[in-house]
Amino acid sequence: MPAAEPNSLIARLSPPPIPSVVAWSREYSGGRGPLIDLSQAVPGYPAHPEMLRLLGEAASSQAMTGYGPIEGEAVLRDAYARHVSEVYRAPIQAENVHITSGCNQAFMSTAIALAGAGDTVALTNPFYFNHETTLAMLGIKRALVECDATNGFLPDIGSAEQALAAGARVLAVVTPNNPTGAVYPSALLRELFLLCRKYGAWLIIDETYRDFLAEGYGPPHALLSEPGWEDTLVLLYSFSKSFCIPGHRLGAVTAGPKLLAEITKVMDNMQICAPRSAQHAVAAALPILADWRAGNRLEIARRADALKSTMSELPGWDIAAIGAYFAFIHHPFADQLSTTVAERLAKQAGIISIPGSYFGEGQERYLRLAFANADVASIGLLGERLR
Repeated sequence: MPAAEPNSLIARLSPPPIPSVVAWSREYSGGRGPLIDLSQAVPGYPAHPEMLRLLGEAASSQAMTGYGPIEGEAVLRDAYARHVSEVYRAPIQAENVHITSGCNQAFMSTAIALAGAGDTVALTNPFYFNHETTLAMLGIKRALVECDATNGFLPDIGSAEQALAAGARVLAVVTPNNPTGAVYPSALLRELFLLCRKYGAWLIIDETYRDFLAEGYGPPHALLSEPGWEDTLVLLYSFSKSFCIPGHRLGAVTAGPKLLAEITKVMDNMQICAPRSAQHAVAAALPILADWRAGNRLEIARRADALKSTMSELPGWDIAAIGAYFAFIHHPFADQLSTTVAERLAKQAGIISIPGSYFGEGQERYLRLAFANADVASIGLLGERLR
């Protein structure tokens, strides 16, 4: 009798990348000093005490033990709609907001609502690996839009049009980018938006790291002011990084009501509702912790500056792109796979990074460093270890 087999779409995927690279560090002897974990994008500082108080207060409420609205708690949808309106200087209503359990779920539910097995979704190369594996497990084909390494890894418009002309139903981008840190200029995002509109495709912009744009950057783009944006555009967001609460799993989709109605169908089968107590806590925290979040943005910028200074003194090591939480580092070992380099760094130097090959094709000469995890002093130790 033949053995039962799991879903081949899942079985062919590699194990989750973060635990895989962290496992290498277990062989680190500690001889070079404390382990420096630059693998996962986790805030390297604690949540604000008021955030913790709000979470505890909401979690202890009997009202939070029942099911909530599939679309999200009204109090957070209203608060986030006001926040988005302020950020983008465009009128957004609660009916444009759907709350999810983290931004990965926001992407998955949106992908299911927009594409089916056999359809094609275009991703940038390099891509965020959870976007790519989500499509793979759903049987959705992947097209790659090339990014120019000589121009800070910005997506090539010609490559994007080629993917859309070939039938991609969706183009998904991340800005500030994961893994490269590249920030896509407003004009470039509008070009991509107009391309998608031209070909009757959707543009998904994952803005998980939006709150870590440089001080004074202004609105990330003006697409929410475009007439009929609801027929082309989907914005994704995560509360995890800004409020230092990744364990509470809270994200958001901003889109037109018609598409959100489809996403609601997906969410009803996926989770029914996002964590309720966290939604109420974040709704209260959005206005009162604005200054604290701004201070965190400045701290992350200091860490980026520290990494730039450290890398500038290392022959053969170059920053190909940097921004928000990430730096995409060009390593000097031309004859070695990025997995080999990352494994050696973890085992011999006590530095955990992600190999470039985990993010797409032709990325063997790169490593991703999530520098937001480490303070300035720890980043200063990288120079000696890499040298």
